[in-house]
Amino acid sequence: MALAAALLGWMFDGFEMGIFPLVARPALIDVLGISEEAHLAATSSDLQTKAEAVKRVDARVGQWMGRITAAFLLGAAFGGWFFGWLGDRVGRVRAMVFSVLTYATFTGLCGLAQSPWQLAGLRFLSALGMGGEWSLGVALVMECWPGQARPVLAGLIGAAGNLGYVLTAVPVMAIEASGLPMSAGGWRWVLGICVLPALLTFLLRMYVPESEKWLVAVGSAPRARFGEIFSPTLRRRTILGAILGGIALIGTWGSVQWIPLWVNKETGSQQMGNYAQICSATGAIIGTFLGAVIGHRVGRRSTYFTLCLGSLLICAYLFRMHGSYDWTFLAVVVLVGGFTASFYGWLPLYLPELFPTRLRATGQGFSFNSGRIIAAGGALSMGFLMSEKVFAGSYAKAGATITLIYLAGMAVIWFAPETRGQLLPE
Repeated sequence: MALAAALLGWMFDGFEMGIFPLVARPALIDVLGISEEAHLAATSSDLQTKAEAVKRVDARVGQWMGRITAAFLLGAAFGGWFFGWLGDRVGRVRAMVFSVLTYATFTGLCGLAQSPWQLAGLRFLSALGMGGEWSLGVALVMECWPGQARPVLAGLIGAAGNLGYVLTAVPVMAIEASGLPMSAGGWRWVLGICVLPALLTFLLRMYVPESEKWLVAVGSAPRARFGEIFSPTLRRRTILGAILGGIALIGTWGSVQWIPLWVNKETGSQQMGNYAQICSATGAIIGTFLGAVIGHRVGRRSTYFTLCLGSLLICAYLFRMHGSYDWTFLAVVVLVGGFTASFYGWLPLYLPELFPTRLRATGQGFSFNSGRIIAAGGALSMGFLMSEKVFAGSYAKAGATITLIYLAGMAVIWFAPETRGQLLPE
């Protein structure tokens, strides 16, 4: 029951993370009040007028997408810190109830937003719950299952989240098939549907057992204090965990998450954006599972280095491809999704191994979600690079620049401890 509830939580977590990038372009055009200019950019017969309109629309959409993404990442970071600490104080399951309820409610309310600032605020609030659910679910499952199952569990954690990304295309296509395009307000209905995962809280509250390891740990030691993860014995691990998570998250949120917007813009087709999202998430499901399994078999450090190298090369190829956005392009998107998301199988395997039980949710929650603050800088940088002063709305050039961050990961990982073959610290 603990695993089933956590997998559902991660799946809905991924669904609610991925749903906004898929509808962000029509949503932002709507709330920014630039629908007429967007129509001109799509239909004008004068090439110069059309090109100038496209640049203006893309610059405003890109700028606000960067701000909203940064707000989301900051919210996820604060949520991971708070709910991780709460999970060490009151229990994994009880804290998960509040985290799921938070992200479901506020994502659903995004459908009522009337301005970009409201969208940013609601995404920030919804992210509080998403950041918390990750750290709590990882701690609960890793503590309930035997050690030899951890690589497979870590892979399932990442795969479940990315299955949620695949499912994001379903409500979009269903609502458009009903005759309500995203650009005509359909995006509001898509976001409104996101309140449904709140029903998961009833399953959590009624059927999921608390972690026995946590119960033993809190019964024999003082309750967790947040500052303990910066004690002399844990400080180095906490900081390195945050940097390693941040590098992976910058690549994802600073560039890969923008691929549906890029495809939507270049093709003028919401459907092609949907396909790009599905392809990226399908690759991610496979990649996250393999990232955990390979990390277990080969070693934590060498696996992270290889994932960074592969992500760097495949992203460089994607963002420098020229030609039509056809099935060849989508096949490369599958590979991009696989490599860049493989870290989200590796991180649930590695981060729990850095902290003792009574501080595990706090420590891994801080490490992973501090990475989101670092990634918020990447999202803002993407928005800046998209401005008319730099790359003038070119998603490809901006994305190619952001993904150079994987070079840093190839160096930093060698300063982290190798934990292969070790039991979870008690």
